[in-house]
Amino acid sequence: MKKIRAFAPATVANVCCGFDVLGFAVDFPGDEVVLTLNDSGEVTMSKIEGDGGRLPIDASKNTAAVAVQSFLHGIGKVQGVAIELYKNLPLGSGMGSSAASGVASLVAINHLMGNPLTREQLVVHAMEAERIACGSAHADNVAPCLMGGFVLVRDYHPLDVIKIPATKNLYATLVHPHIELKTSDSRRVLKTVVNLKDAIAQTGNIAGLMIGLSTEDYSLISRSLKDTIAEPIRSAFIPGFDSVKNSAQKAGALGCGISGSGPTMFALSIDQNTASRAGEAMQLEFLKSNLKSEVYVSKVNQEGARIIDSE
Repeated sequence: MKKIRAFAPATVANVCCGFDVLGFAVDFPGDEVVLTLNDSGEVTMSKIEGDGGRLPIDASKNTAAVAVQSFLHGIGKVQGVAIELYKNLPLGSGMGSSAASGVASLVAINHLMGNPLTREQLVVHAMEAERIACGSAHADNVAPCLMGGFVLVRDYHPLDVIKIPATKNLYATLVHPHIELKTSDSRRVLKTVVNLKDAIAQTGNIAGLMIGLSTEDYSLISRSLKDTIAEPIRSAFIPGFDSVKNSAQKAGALGCGISGSGPTMFALSIDQNTASRAGEAMQLEFLKSNLKSEVYVSKVNQEGARIIDSE
């Protein structure tokens, strides 16, 4: 094989109480890449579409190329690769845009090189791309993007990622209002010290969410989808946040919160009809703040990034 096309889906990081340690993948939207091997010995960005000219063509600054460079260095190979990036995820959306670009490229180059690494082993290379994108090598987007489903980042030193045996019946709703929030800015406003009361509440919620996901205890999932650390601060950047969140819950969603660093908001539901109703209700609330939005509804994606075709 000399040429391959791959897709990587959007992801929801944090999932309310799981700040920097929990995320899940959805079916769509997502980014696509086409990688072509050559004899140049260099990794280059040959084309970028869908970004409005905002992403760097410089391979040392683009997450798709940085991920491939890290991978090749890690396996001790020198290989020329030209990367075409087709950007379908909006920038600064809170849907794992930078993660999807890097992950799609990693899955593609790994396949071209004979799959020397597992999906779990690819996470560290995807994290290097995240470092370029937002200054922090976090894994709560890239791990579920690679592995599918709900993924817990138990520790970063050393990296320990665990795919949670969660119910496959959950549906996700993503509502992306037409504003942009940079992850670096959203991280900058967070407190560096958390008080004991909030830490205890957050610990209880993440533990409850893990148990609820593993046992299909939807009531417990609903009670646990609460964030005492990031949401109280970040919600101020999202117009109409409280009313949007309340509308999703009134529509029957198990819970609702900020997807990643925002401004996209997510909801989890037990069936597609409820997920669609929640999306409609959330979109209407954003309109009251004069914000148009896109709504995406899908099952929680269990596969993660995938190869589309090769030649």
